[in-house]
Amino acid sequence: MLRGIPGILSPELMKCMMEMGHADVMLIADANYPAASHGGRVIRMDSVKIPELLEAVLQFFPLDNFVPNPVRLMRNLPTEPVPEIWETYRDMIKRMDKDHAFTDFAFIDRLPFYERSKKAYVIVQTGDTARYANIMLQKGVC
Repeated sequence: MLRGIPGILSPELMKCMMEMGHADVMLIADANYPAASHGGRVIRMDSVKIPELLEAVLQFFPLDNFVPNPVRLMRNLPTEPVPEIWETYRDMIKRMDKDHAFTDFAFIDRLPFYERSKKAYVIVQTGDTARYANIMLQKGVC
């Protein structure tokens, strides 16, 4: 065991974060995401909710300040309400973003979001069932 690493972060996920380089992307996906068919490297964390995992990840994961929006979300349909989980993400990222790389989210329509996820370094599939909970993080430099 190591000190200071939240128990929610598995050794496999910590290893992936250490391997990732500048501009690599991590997708933290909800339970409904087609991770197995869209990603080469998938880590399953079925008993985990995304906000808890995101808070643990952001302790170690610098966001890319070379791009305008290093955090991307899947756009909801215009007929749907704004997902409440997005405000949770916004508050958490603003609080934990030490490099001030985050200004706002980039929104990507569903099918292009799926295409982008195929290039992600890792997809972390959670058990979260919140709608539109998927979140892409682009890694910066320490």
